[in-house]
Formats: sequence, structure tokens, C-alpha cells
Amino acid sequence: MSSLRFCSECSNLLYAREDRERRELRFACRNCPYEEDAREALVYRNDLMRESKEEAGVTQDLGKDPTLPRSNLPCPKCKNEECVFFQDQSKRTTTRMTLFFVCTACGHSFLDATVKANR
Repeated sequence: MSSLRFCSECSNLLYAREDRERRELRFACRNCPYEEDAREALVYRNDLMRESKEEAGVTQDLGKDPTLPRSNLPCPKCKNEECVFFQDQSKRTTTRMTLFFVCTACGHSFLDATVKANR
């Protein structure tokens, strides 16, 4: 996959552009007339994961974050009835939305047990 390319004359970022006459992909500077041929025809590739671990990741101090939405779902560990929640941020090919809950009292992260997993 191609990485960011920079102009050899002015060190600015090169942008992909099409040379319609020669039917080629080129990289051109927007600040000077410098251009160069693209090494490959791929400009950007977004790889999606086939499987997700569905882990909450770093949840330290999330209970104190005032910007996260709150829920009264009871914590399975300490039975506290206040938690914050957020959506899974992983890139995957499936479209299933996963919500992670974090207890505001003990910091335990969990999934809603009442939601059935479609696997």
C-alpha cells in the first residue's frame, strides 16, 4: 500500500491525480509544478477485520467522563445501578453494533446480558 508522498522541491504533501491523456495515476504538488509517476495504482486501502474480539479496551476513568451517556443497567460484579456506555470502535465487515458498559463504582466493563448475540 502506498504511503504519504512529499514533494522533493518544496516538501509539501503530494496528492493523487489522473493524467487523462496518458491514462496514468500521478502524484502532484499543489504548491509548485512538481509531479511524479505513481509506483502503484492503489491510492488508499481500508482493511476491515473479519472477526472482532469485542473487548472494551482501556476503561480506566471512563466512569468519571461527563461526556459519555449513562444508563441504569446494574453491574454484574457490584450491583451498582449506574454505568456509562460506548459503542465498539473496531472496523469489521459485520454491521453488528456492540455497546460496552463500564460501572461508575467499580470500573468493571461488561456487555448487556439481555441482548442476544447473533453469531
